[in-house]
Amino acid sequence: MTRKNIVLASACFLLFGMSSCSLDYENEGAINPDNVWTDKTMITGFLTDIYGNMLPGWPVSANNTDEGMNGPTDMSNYARGLITAENQGVGFNYGNVDKINFFLEHIETTDVLTEEERNQMRGQALFWRAWDYWGKLYSLGGVPLILQTQDVSDYESLFHERSSTSECVAQILKDINEAIELLPDKWDDANYGRIDKGVAMAWKGRMLLQYASPLFNRNNDLTRWQDAYDANKEAVDFLQSMGKGLYEGDFADIWYEEQNKEVIMVTQYYYPDHAFNQASIRPEPLTKDAANHNLAIYSLLMAYPKLDGTPLTVDLNRLATDEAYNLQFLTDFYTNRDPRFHATIHCPGMAYPAEDKLPGGMKYWNAWYLREDPSSTTGYVYKSLVVDELGTDIGAGTAGYFQLKGVDPDLTQATIGQAETDWIEIRFAEVLMNMGEAANEIGKSSEALQVLYDIRKRAGIQSKDGKYGITATTQDDIREAYINERLIEFAFEGKRWSDLRRWMRFDILNNMKYRSTLYPVIKDYSLVENGQFDWTWSMTDPEVLKLFRMDYIECVDGDKQYMFNLDLNHWFYPIKKDDLDRSSKLEQNNEWGGSFDPLK
Repeated sequence: MTRKNIVLASACFLLFGMSSCSLDYENEGAINPDNVWTDKTMITGFLTDIYGNMLPGWPVSANNTDEGMNGPTDMSNYARGLITAENQGVGFNYGNVDKINFFLEHIETTDVLTEEERNQMRGQALFWRAWDYWGKLYSLGGVPLILQTQDVSDYESLFHERSSTSECVAQILKDINEAIELLPDKWDDANYGRIDKGVAMAWKGRMLLQYASPLFNRNNDLTRWQDAYDANKEAVDFLQSMGKGLYEGDFADIWYEEQNKEVIMVTQYYYPDHAFNQASIRPEPLTKDAANHNLAIYSLLMAYPKLDGTPLTVDLNRLATDEAYNLQFLTDFYTNRDPRFHATIHCPGMAYPAEDKLPGGMKYWNAWYLREDPSSTTGYVYKSLVVDELGTDIGAGTAGYFQLKGVDPDLTQATIGQAETDWIEIRFAEVLMNMGEAANEIGKSSEALQVLYDIRKRAGIQSKDGKYGITATTQDDIREAYINERLIEFAFEGKRWSDLRRWMRFDILNNMKYRSTLYPVIKDYSLVENGQFDWTWSMTDPEVLKLFRMDYIECVDGDKQYMFNLDLNHWFYPIKKDDLDRSSKLEQNNEWGGSFDPLK
């Protein structure tokens, strides 16, 4: 929201900071919280405070997926299959729900709002209640439904049994449908970032797609897929009527041209009030504190097709033994790719936005060379060229490919915490692909394929037949095409784990086994030692490519104990033991030894 609204939220927080979540604190020497409901500005500030607690921000969550990794051996127990109800428990948090319920009750009694203002505020609050409950449901299945403020003085009344998943879904749909009716089609510029009708419709489509997916829909009830299709089709049509659509410029600029036509739901970042610290996703020599998170691994590197849309493939045996084949693969890898590849991932020997550390056109050469090491089992170790370029290592056991999507190009090492790139929670591309995926499941294969064609056409893939490298024709093949295309389109956008889980496709990770990568290795290190290597060279230059070869690294973690071994019998999380102990009315999920069925 606007800076003005953020300041209002902060003021409200200071006023209410000492009170309970029901604002029952009373201090006659200060502003009485009851007075909030007699002041339109303060009511707006209360609602903005709800936004501040609930708006999603930039995810750094590629770790434990086929998108990427953090540091070596940084793999969760869940991904390794080392799971128990104790170490995977999820707790209940009803703080936001309680605040929303309190808000909904009080705006009905105040006389300082017009009917239109009351409706718009109610619509926003209902959206956030639906959002919060679906987050709980998506993790655990059915949860206690609490739709009124609670009397904290009556301890026993605070505990409720879990409602069934279907009951919770019905309530969520009731809330979101009412929100859609009440919300404005579009806000004015002063309220940019608030939830409008299009956001609510798009989110409803996402939620119904997830509910139709195998995680909740083991018997493949086609009515759920039809509901998901209808909701997303309605969202697409409405958003297009409001001027929304696929961004028509360079893919990378979706993140830098604020308020562009693809932005549906957004969290704004700006310095100094609400900046994003990008330290963790930047390379170690170019940042400070945390570093080297969201490193792309082999599976993501190879997912992006060639410029004509055909898959990039590799014969690892030939890569290791055939010099000409290796050079051709290296050339295709760097210079013949889907434009989304270099817009999303920084590769060794390419430009990186760090003018303070890489001035005058210097490239970030997070490439490698071999150094003899008798203590190694192979007789050699990989060393990074970055040491020679910057005097600081890239970081031990690093995959070498960094997130570029959304990286603020104006940051320096000193201003690393001042990023202002907005986070787009819902893009039009997602709404379109949600519709297409559901279309495939109800037999609308041509519609599903057209969405894939449109996504790839916008990406800049060149095509002579209008199919942009998509060869799928059957329902099963189209489903797999969506699994792959979502990995490509939404890389580093925090969607992959959720997708793999709703599809019940942890086998994709297990089949990978290890987190692997590709190292560009300079053939003749003496070029560097003799000062003949030009740090402004680029890997897009064919003559520079000839100086390198590509090596496949099977296990970047360096310890093969760290491998994907996800349990395929546990899909919902267990309730945290502390919450179970606190209330005898809660039942544990049946996957974890309890009696509650999250599918009912």
